[in-house]
Amino acid sequence: MGTSAATESVTMTSTAFERTYGQLKDGREVDVAYAVRDHGRFRVNLFLATGHIRAVMRAIPSKKPKFEELGLPQVLEKLAMERRGMVLVTGITGSGKSTTLAAMIDFINRSRNDHIITIEDPIEFSHEDINCVVSQREIGHDSSNFASALRAALREDPDVILVGEMRDPETMAVALHAAETGHLVFSTLHTLNAAETVNRILGTFPPHQEQQIRDQLAAVIQGVISQRLVPKLAGEGRVPAVEIMIGTALIRDCIREAKRTPEIPAIITQGTTQYGMQTFDQCLLKLYRDSVVSYETAREAATNPDDFDLKVRGIFSTGELTFEVEKKKQEEAAAKPPTSSPFFRRP
Repeated sequence: MGTSAATESVTMTSTAFERTYGQLKDGREVDVAYAVRDHGRFRVNLFLATGHIRAVMRAIPSKKPKFEELGLPQVLEKLAMERRGMVLVTGITGSGKSTTLAAMIDFINRSRNDHIITIEDPIEFSHEDINCVVSQREIGHDSSNFASALRAALREDPDVILVGEMRDPETMAVALHAAETGHLVFSTLHTLNAAETVNRILGTFPPHQEQQIRDQLAAVIQGVISQRLVPKLAGEGRVPAVEIMIGTALIRDCIREAKRTPEIPAIITQGTTQYGMQTFDQCLLKLYRDSVVSYETAREAATNPDDFDLKVRGIFSTGELTFEVEKKKQEEAAAKPPTSSPFFRRP
């Protein structure tokens, strides 16, 4: 079904122009997307500055990326093939969240026979029907807001729903309900890592709802993918450093029980081999050892630079550090000349 008509042409219809100009006059920034024939698609942010209209444009790749082209872990394919639940892609603005989601939707589109509904503000990547029927809706043109669009989508027999961003408690609540009722729901949050993502969702709701939201989130979470883009060696572009949390039984218990939620980072660290989980620092260490990024870049992007230094040296616990320090002291002591020997006394 392709993209919304609102993003098909650089030339605005009079209705679209009036709506956009009205939003600007009201003092609001406007996000729109345009396709320029033979040039590709662009995401445009319009805003007022000193009474003048300014614009920032970002090119959107015309080709849907593949996981391997983006350097994303293979476990994302498994998450894309889940039949129900919630998958969240998180990170700061410009960290590649939309690109990762586009790769996941494209993978589903080529691998399954489903009905996919995307709700975006604005639509960035255009998805044609391949093996799936894809319905793309744009906030402000096809729907008034995320929550109402999501409620409407639930009445249209979707298998997969992409919610461009969960900006408010209402949208989060409807998204959790959609995941509970047998849909695979993808969305994004502006959080730095997996543990912060859990806390952000819980903190969005009033305290009296916390346990209810904990139970819901624990029941539906399939995975959290947190991203940071870091420059490659020799200025060859950027590569995503990715933290991945998988909704294992242990992770679900940590979400459900408040006293265990702080255990999430440690569980991610330990779940690499069996479940494909990894922390940012584990990912950065691999990128450094594979000569994809420099040591300086990896250390600067690390969650804990000092711990990253230890891991570069092959030290993964404080016990190992203590052993190495003691060993170094012994080696230094053995290397010193025996100054207390009578053979070295001054006459």
